Amino acid sequence: MIKILLVDDHAVVRMGLNVLLNAVPDMEVVGEASEGDEGIKKALEKIPDIVLMDLSMPHGKDGLSATSELKKLLPETAILILTMHDDEAYLFRAIQAGASGCVLKSAPHQELIEAIRSVCSGNAYLHPAATKRLMDEYLGKLNQDGSDSYQLISDREKEVLTLVAKGYSNKEIAEKLIISVKTVESHKSNLMEKLQMKTRPELVSYALKKGLLGYGMQ
Repeated sequence: MIKILLVDDHAVVRMGLNVLLNAVPDMEVVGEASEGDEGIKKALEKIPDIVLMDLSMPHGKDGLSATSELKKLLPETAILILTMHDDEAYLFRAIQAGASGCVLKSAPHQELIEAIRSVCSGNAYLHPAATKRLMDEYLGKLNQDGSDSYQLISDREKEVLTLVAKGYSNKEIAEKLIISVKTVESHKSNLMEKLQMKTRPELVSYALKKGLLGYGMQ
C-alpha cells in the first residue's frame, strides 16, 4: 500500500482526495493537515510514502517552506505538490524545495493517481504542459549564446578547445594530449555540436569569451 498524507487548507479538497485515493486498491490516506506545520507534525507521526502538499496555504506555513523542512526531516518521503498555478516560477521553486513533482488541481483524477505511483517509484513527475515549457526554456537558454552549454563540455573537450583557440593543428593537439588525430577530430565535432557552432573562428571567439586562453597547456 502507498501511504499518503494530505496537506491542504481546503477541507472539501481533502475530503474529495480522501474518497478518490482510498478507492484505489494500492493507496491509503493515512492522515490530513490544513497547513504546513501541522503537515510536518503528521508526517513525523505517520511516516507516509508520499505527501500531497498544497502550494498556497494562507494560514500557517506554506507548501514550499513545509516541503523544504520536511525533506530534511524525512528525506525518504516523496512530496508531490498540488497547485492551481500553471507557472514555471512555481515549478522551479517547488523542485528546488525538494518536491518530486507537481500536479495541477485541475488535472484529471487518473493523472494524479499515475503521478503518485510514479513518484512513489522514485521518479519525478511534472504535468505534460509543464514538461514541455521547461524543456523549451532549457533549450532556449542553450541557444542564446552557448553560455549554459559550457556545463555540457567535458574536461578533455575544454583542453581541446583551449588548444584549438591557441592555433594548434589537429596533429599538434593529438601529440600534446597523447591521443589520436581521429579522437581530436571527434572532440572538435562534439564541441561544435554542443555549442551549436560551425567554424573554427567561432570556437576561438568562444574560448576568448570564456577566458580559456589565460590558462591551459603551454
